[in-house]
Amino acid sequence: MEALSINAQTQASSLPSGLEISEEVEKRYNVVRSVGEQCIHDDELKDLLAKKAAPVCYDGFEPSGRMHIAQGLMKILNVNKLTSAGCRVKIWIADWFAYMNNKLGGDLKKIRIVGDYYKEIFQAAGMNTENVEFLWSSDEINARGDEYWPLVMDIACRNSLAQIKRCMPIMGLSETEELSASHILYVCMQCADTFFLEADICQLGVDQQTVNLLARDYCDNTKRGSKPVILSHHMLPGLQQGQKKMSKSDPSSAIFMEDEEAEVNVKIKKAYCPPDIVEGNPCLEYVKYIILPWFSEFTVERDEKYGGNRTFKSFEDIAADYESGQLHPKDLKDALTKALNKILQPVRDHFKTNSRAKNLLKQVKGYKVTRVTPTAPSTEKESLSVNTSNTASSLAAGLQMSEEAEMKYQTVRSIGEECIQEDELKNLLAKKPAPICYDGFEPSGRMHIAQGVMKVTNVNKLTSAGCQVKIWIADWFAQLNNKLGGDLERIRVVGEYFKEIWQAGGMNNDKVAFLWASDEINGKGNKYWPLVMDIARRNNLRRILRCGQIMGRSETEVLSAAQILYPCMQCADIFLLEADICQLGMDQRKVNMLAREYCADIKRKNKPIILSHHMLPGLQQGQEKMSKSDPSSAIFMEDEEADVNEKINKAYCPPRTVEGNPCLEYIKYIVLPRFDEFKVENEKNGGNKTFKSFEDIASDYESGELHPEDLKKALMKALNITLQPVRDHFKTNERAKNLLEQVKAFRVTR
Repeated sequence: MEALSINAQTQASSLPSGLEISEEVEKRYNVVRSVGEQCIHDDELKDLLAKKAAPVCYDGFEPSGRMHIAQGLMKILNVNKLTSAGCRVKIWIADWFAYMNNKLGGDLKKIRIVGDYYKEIFQAAGMNTENVEFLWSSDEINARGDEYWPLVMDIACRNSLAQIKRCMPIMGLSETEELSASHILYVCMQCADTFFLEADICQLGVDQQTVNLLARDYCDNTKRGSKPVILSHHMLPGLQQGQKKMSKSDPSSAIFMEDEEAEVNVKIKKAYCPPDIVEGNPCLEYVKYIILPWFSEFTVERDEKYGGNRTFKSFEDIAADYESGQLHPKDLKDALTKALNKILQPVRDHFKTNSRAKNLLKQVKGYKVTRVTPTAPSTEKESLSVNTSNTASSLAAGLQMSEEAEMKYQTVRSIGEECIQEDELKNLLAKKPAPICYDGFEPSGRMHIAQGVMKVTNVNKLTSAGCQVKIWIADWFAQLNNKLGGDLERIRVVGEYFKEIWQAGGMNNDKVAFLWASDEINGKGNKYWPLVMDIARRNNLRRILRCGQIMGRSETEVLSAAQILYPCMQCADIFLLEADICQLGMDQRKVNMLAREYCADIKRKNKPIILSHHMLPGLQQGQEKMSKSDPSSAIFMEDEEADVNEKINKAYCPPRTVEGNPCLEYIKYIVLPRFDEFKVENEKNGGNKTFKSFEDIASDYESGELHPEDLKKALMKALNITLQPVRDHFKTNERAKNLLEQVKAFRVTR
């Protein structure tokens, strides 16, 4: 490649900060600045070059098919300018991004082959790689996932979904198009790349500017000192009229880096090149942005009768001659063709003589160019009917259940208000002695009895039936959902407090594993995050938004980007934990259904069985769920006896009304499963009575035989007996006492 011309100013200048700029820095600035059609901000770039001898410049590409000259020649020109000015260039081979964007059908093996083919081209065409690093995004992120993913999540937490959608042009999309959840993840990740690579300069196309600006805004939000300088290069148009960009799916719009001479000739011959018109003329743009920077001149050879040969040194002179008619389109095209073929010949030679390069090109030419199409919601829904049987039965597959398996089934099934699917559950328990059951929680404040007593009861039932229970302490999820202000240290304290309660409350931990989400994900990130990305790219945004209920959100709320990541991650948890059964509340059902439908998409035979337990209401009228931010709605696991009595006394409990009565729900879902009976003591109103079934309690209450006052007294007594071991533990155990004091001081946030 010809030496690059440097039109440097020789005089020294100064910045607004007062820092003096030397002639050498001024020269470097002029070289670096010439790369960008736009720069944000020039003064910051000068300041950077004055202070730093070898600033880091971030560039990158999605390996997605054959390379056209905008990706090849322009990148080589820009990189060589940057390295000549002392920059270290990190070229991000964005394989995971191509995967999320469904390039090459999301086939990572093909994407990696294309990445290697790109590297061959850059080197064959003359890129000076002395100060250049080629970095595969998947390798780098996997190696330092504990740094990368918390950064991605923090960016997602700090930006609304609307802000992220405004960055869709970076993928050639608009915010009004049908988007997949992976498009949201993609933006957050690309923003994180800037900081992960410690980039001083972002050198990408003008189409990437929105996400680069997002990175600068993130610096403001986090009080980060040095913002990345944005240096956005020009986007070379396609060869046909009105094509703003080259397109790999339309070969006539682009010249590829290994095109034969004849192909280049035909494409330029057919290119849009209206006489006397400079604006929107792709042939003139190629001359301006490729030929002149490459050779420092543009030579037109023609007959003397048409003005003879002429060598142009500036684009202004070329444009003036073309606009006046002195330079004819045919002569322009002939000269452009000759110049392009001269540049591309070393690449052709390399791909003909180098066996590795030849093999790569053969494979890449055989790949079909694809673009992301998110999966529509499945039309075939699972049966949601609940049909519990108390007798031994044979399964659809013909497997006969033993009495022992039937007893296990009855125990496990009793946990769920709903089971999807019962036959699958029976089949699982008949075939697998120790199935894995996934349960979990967001550490987000004090624990109420629905999280405490109900979980202890359910876990003990599951372990008694031979299940291994994995309890997912969802610290990263609490952070994504902005619980406790997103403070991970506080969230971890609450997680430890929860564990103390369950152990004090009687949970049998023999077959229980408590797993911190952040630790497990960091330890198995190379398995987990590709799974999250695959789930995200297979589901459209509307679908994921419908899972907002799992976070206590509605689809119509203003959501952060983090609340799009959350369902994709929770769905991935099920597979990371190798769960056979998902034992979560009814409010989590949608994301569990998402997991089953993901199995259908990827042809996975064993779908997780969804066992959804009842959601205990708040104590006041109309409260569908307990709320930690409203203490009167919930009984907490370490509440004193007087607190419990006062809350139950004030609880909604209308006479003769069973439906929507929280006191009766507490008896049904907490007291009866815990004690196998409910004792009412009263000498005046019918004397003492012990109930063995909820149906009998409901019948007596509806008839008026069981009075609300007697019901409440019996409920208080049962609850206080249940909670006393927890109170004792938090009074006598120093660690537990300290945890409780901290948790009580934390402000509940949403």
